[in-house]
Order: sequence, then structure tokens, then C-alpha cells
Amino acid sequence: MFIDEVTVEVFGGRGGNGMASFRREKYVAFGGPSGGNGGRGGSVIFIGDEGLHTLVDLKYLRHIRAANGEHGKSKGMHGKNAIDRYIRVPLGTIVYGENKEYFIGEITKHNQELVVADGGKGGRGNMAFQTQRNTAPNFSEKGDPGETRKLWIELKVLADVGLVGYPSVGKSTIISVLSNAKPKIADYPFTTLSPNLGMVYVEQDAFVMADLPGLIENAHQGHGLGIKFLKHIERCRVFLHVLDVTRDDPMADYHAINEELRLYEPKLLERPQLVVFNKIDQLADEEVLQQWVKQIEHPTIAISAITQKNTQQLIYDTYTLLKSAPEIIEEEKPSFRLYQLESDEPDFIITRADDQAFELTGAKIKLLFERTDFNKEEAVKRFSRQLRGLGVDDALREKGAKNGDTVRIYEFEFEFME
Repeated sequence: MFIDEVTVEVFGGRGGNGMASFRREKYVAFGGPSGGNGGRGGSVIFIGDEGLHTLVDLKYLRHIRAANGEHGKSKGMHGKNAIDRYIRVPLGTIVYGENKEYFIGEITKHNQELVVADGGKGGRGNMAFQTQRNTAPNFSEKGDPGETRKLWIELKVLADVGLVGYPSVGKSTIISVLSNAKPKIADYPFTTLSPNLGMVYVEQDAFVMADLPGLIENAHQGHGLGIKFLKHIERCRVFLHVLDVTRDDPMADYHAINEELRLYEPKLLERPQLVVFNKIDQLADEEVLQQWVKQIEHPTIAISAITQKNTQQLIYDTYTLLKSAPEIIEEEKPSFRLYQLESDEPDFIITRADDQAFELTGAKIKLLFERTDFNKEEAVKRFSRQLRGLGVDDALREKGAKNGDTVRIYEFEFEFME
């Protein structure tokens, strides 16, 4: 099953909580704090795999979660970092935020890695908070939550050479003869419903060939299968434009397909193109073939894929064209990281709820809130000091907060005290 577009939700692992503990050894007076830090949460990482050609595995992994970090331990032992979650994807995978709102990254090389959801930082144990003033802190931090994202994932097949042409002109037969691909071959239009990739070996080298589903006139507007697979053409450095000499007017097919490429992306016509006249074993008048060749501005070759006439020469001609073809340089897209947007946000936002409570939200507030263990009185006091340091108390007074008013921070409520 060929799948080239999926949406998934990814969850980075939460960092482990820090530990609050003290040394209690028999002959060690005033042992002091001994709580270790929590381990880092696992990240969700996509890794390129040249052996994959479809996103079908991701279609059934709608929610991808990495493991949480281990909690800190006593005796100064830190928790272990979680193992990252690796998901193998085909080369040519492009990752966007939900609804393509922003670009995250692209995988074009084997074993290339792309972090799509970072794991959370581990919380600090009470050893980290020991100071000369506070020699025995009785609190620790909770681990940060990992990143959560909804992703739009798209695949654009990576191939050196692309076979283009009308349905049933013999593209599938050609790739089956030239490479190790085993596509479905039949004598009816649109037999090929998804791109087929094959390795073509020549001398001591090799290149990747793609049999792309047949285009028809107005494919760029959604006719036939073209609109779904035209995007895969973008990555091909060389086009083999296959024409069926048994059709009524192969030259009309030639111009129609080139026009579809132009309407989809004008730059595609600048790519090297080799025109392949196929099925010459069924051609009665060879003079007609010579007339067609004279009308074409690209290099040409006449073959019969079914009898394998001139197919070896086609491999060498394609390889020669490929060696001189320029590399495809795509416009670089700016990648996106969550903290880039949050850095421009205010530390906190104060709003008034329907019940007249003051509600505190904001990126900084959320981070401090997530790290605080509200079961520890000393941790709650530290959280209060952190809010005061951000200017929350003064901002609440400006909003009209008075002694005894309710202040709500997510699911916790506090009383405002002067």
C-alpha cells in the first residue's frame, strides 16, 4: 500500500522528578541532602531509511510516545535518561506542523535524524538547591513535560530518473526490464496506482528510477491520478518521457504532457529529458518515426520494452544524461522550534474569570508550575517567591486584586495576600 500523506501526534517523554532525601548514616552527623536529579525524557526522532518507499507504517501509528525519564534517587543517584523513540521513514519525508502551518524538517539521506518532539528536562533533586543559607532544602523539582505536536507528514519520492507519460505507454514494462522493480503490468489504463522505485545498475554505478502513475491532460487540475503524484516528479533530475508509437498521435501526447509539467511547475521543463519511443516492434512505417524525431527538441531513442530491443542502450543514454544533470537545489525553508515563538510571549497573562477569580497563564508561569511539587510546603513557598520575582504580585494589584481574592493557576487556586 502506497501512502504519501499522514497526520500523527507525537509526545516527547516527560523528564523524571528530582528526589528530596537526606543522608541518614549512623556515623555521619548532619548528613545533608542526598536527592539526585531526574533523567531526561525520551525524544521522538524520525530516521531516514533508504529501504522504505511509503508512509504506510505511520498510518497505523497515530500517537507516538517516547518514554519518560527515570526519577532521581537517594544517595545522590541521578535517574537514567529515557531511550529515544526512533521511527524509520523513507527518504524524501517532509515534516510540517499541523495543517502545514510551519516547516519542521526534511529527511533526504540514509540514517539522517530529525527530532520531531523533544523530551522534557529532568527535575533537580534537593542536592542541587543546597546553599550556605539553606543547607537542608526539603524540596525538589518535577520533570518538565516533553513536547507535544500534531504533525502533517508528506512524502516526495526521491529518485534520480522519473518515467513520465500517458497511461499504458509501457512505463511499468520499461522499469521492470531496466531495474529490479516488479510492478503490476496490464493492458488497461491506470494499472499503476502508486510510484514504483527500482535500482538500475550500470558499470560500477547505479541510479534510482521511478515509474510514476500516468499523467493525462489537465492532471494539474485533478484529472486522472496526476494531481496526487505530480509532486513526486519534483525530485527527479532526469525525465524519461515515454511515447507509445501505436497511439493515434504520439506528438500530441508529447506536447500535452510537457504542458502539464509546465502548468504544475514551469521549472520542470528545464530538467534534462530523454524522449523514449516505445513499442517500435509494432510500428509498420519507420519513416513516420523519423518525422516525429525531427519535431522533438530533446534527445530521443526508439525501443521495444517487451522484446528488450535497445533497452541496454537506453540505460547508457540515461546514465550519460544523469551524469551531466545539475543537482536539484530547492529553496531552503526556515525550520521551526517551539521556543522561538514563546520567547516573544510575556512571562504571564492575567485575565478575569466569570467567577471574578484572577487567572494566571503564560509560558513562563506554566514552566514554573509544571516543575513545582505542591505536596511540599517549601516548594510552594519557592513557587510563590518565583511569582513575586516575575512581578505577578504588583501586576495583580494593578488589576485590582485585594486581600482574600482568588488567584487561579491552572487547576490550583490561591488566596491573594497583601
